[in-house]
Amino acid sequence: MSGAVGMRSKTVMPSAEFRKHLCVSIHDVAPATWQLCERLLAAVDAVATVPLTLLVVPAYHGDSRDMPWYDRKLEHRLALGDELALHGYLHLDQGPPPRGLRERYARHVYTRGEGEFAALTEPEAARRLALGMQWFACRGWPLRGFVPPAWLLGDGGWRALRASGLLYTTTWRHFHFLQHAAPLEAPSLVYSSRNAWGRALSRQAVWWAAIGQRNAPLARLSLHPRDALEPSTVRHFQRLLASLLASRVPATKAAFARYWLDSLARPTAGEVAV
Repeated sequence: MSGAVGMRSKTVMPSAEFRKHLCVSIHDVAPATWQLCERLLAAVDAVATVPLTLLVVPAYHGDSRDMPWYDRKLEHRLALGDELALHGYLHLDQGPPPRGLRERYARHVYTRGEGEFAALTEPEAARRLALGMQWFACRGWPLRGFVPPAWLLGDGGWRALRASGLLYTTTWRHFHFLQHAAPLEAPSLVYSSRNAWGRALSRQAVWWAAIGQRNAPLARLSLHPRDALEPSTVRHFQRLLASLLASRVPATKAAFARYWLDSLARPTAGEVAV
């Protein structure tokens, strides 16, 4: 597991008229988590109507049953202008045993064994990507992006993803444009929920991280279903969202990717368009 493929190129900045953006995503979207996801959706809507990116897991923890009520819920979100992105297929790490303590911690402690694409071979990663893409295609839903569970993506996963034809992926620190430009550094603002002490500390860390990113082209706010269980976390991300929206344009991840690539293609001051 390296996660370093495609992360060494220097980022090229767009022209000066570029507007700062905000992408808000909800992770781990599945029938089993939908009730909590709806609570997050309502909390966001209480602040502002913004386009969201819902990270969908087709067979969450092995449950691949068709659920028409759930499909209707996602259809409704699409109709509202949200994006649906692929978030793994099972959301379970079934790769080979970890190599060393660092990898063991990353795959089985920090991520609770859910980093599905952390150590897959390229053929297996490609197979799961194909299953997820087929799941979207059967429903007639557009698919532009993939976000690996727990943001862990090993070398085999990177190779399979770059051959998939998708537009983008995101890791914890970067927004990656799979077929085009160098990655953009954009660390995700994300909350911890392991215990009360960790939650309180993460709220402070998220706030200071947002201040540190105030001039960055992109801010990313990543919400998880478990965040809905903690009222203090909900109130915190609502205040943070309002603060970020004061100076940023909200967009889905796919919309931001297109905007960024278009901005790089536009001539900057002093250049002559041919």
